[in-house]
Amino acid sequence: MVNRRTFIGGVLAGCAAAQPRRRVLALIGDRYHNPDYIRIGLGKVFEGMNLDVDYTIDVEALSAAKLKSYQLFLCLRDGMIWPDGYLGPDAYTAYAAGLENRTDFPEAKPAQWLKEEQAAALKEFVMAGNGFYSLHNNSHVSLSSKTYRDVQGGAYIGHPPLRPFQVRAVNTTHPITQGLKPFITNDEQHYVDYDKDPKHILLEAENIDGLTFGKYGTKSIAGWAYDYGKGRVVFTSIGHTIHALWAGEHSKMQRRAVQWLLKDL
Repeated sequence: MVNRRTFIGGVLAGCAAAQPRRRVLALIGDRYHNPDYIRIGLGKVFEGMNLDVDYTIDVEALSAAKLKSYQLFLCLRDGMIWPDGYLGPDAYTAYAAGLENRTDFPEAKPAQWLKEEQAAALKEFVMAGNGFYSLHNNSHVSLSSKTYRDVQGGAYIGHPPLRPFQVRAVNTTHPITQGLKPFITNDEQHYVDYDKDPKHILLEAENIDGLTFGKYGTKSIAGWAYDYGKGRVVFTSIGHTIHALWAGEHSKMQRRAVQWLLKDL
């Protein structure tokens, strides 16, 4: 006897209903970080993971209404917007010095974009069982809101110029960092204040050439992960260049971070 199966409404009858694809909202890009390199860099992380990823540069996308459609919120951008614009095709104000009509342009000043209702929406989203992946300079947003900082886990201090440093796992038993080998990357070594239990720290960065950053020395916390309510949070500080995003061990770790946030690990 032939076991016949038919399609009804796009689902194979006689089989378990197909699981809906999970969705990621990625808020990326700012004055100092071109969203194009971030999108390309993260594309390698998400490749083959059976996820629908929506990229946006619109800070208003962080809202309770928008987050309802997603299971993971990712953010790689800082806390500043420039309502009056800024000069030049690049990020640097020195461009203005060579303009003949320099006086026609006022000094651009940044403003904070995060509203407290946005921070509250993120907190509710994670507490309900979803994931939040905070990358690189996103720790800067925590300077805008105690609520956002409580979810994200820390806040931005600063960084030296691009230079090589080593990244290693300080917790090798966590699913994200199991088997992670130390690696060298050429990136901004971000220094951050970390607010949570030290047991949740996953990564440490160190300039093994002995170069320091002010009073903060050669070492910095480079990543952490913890449960928050029913959901999960991961922060990793690397990501100013596509070279850094695609560093072999780092790329593997980012994929495992996404899997852990979605509770596949």
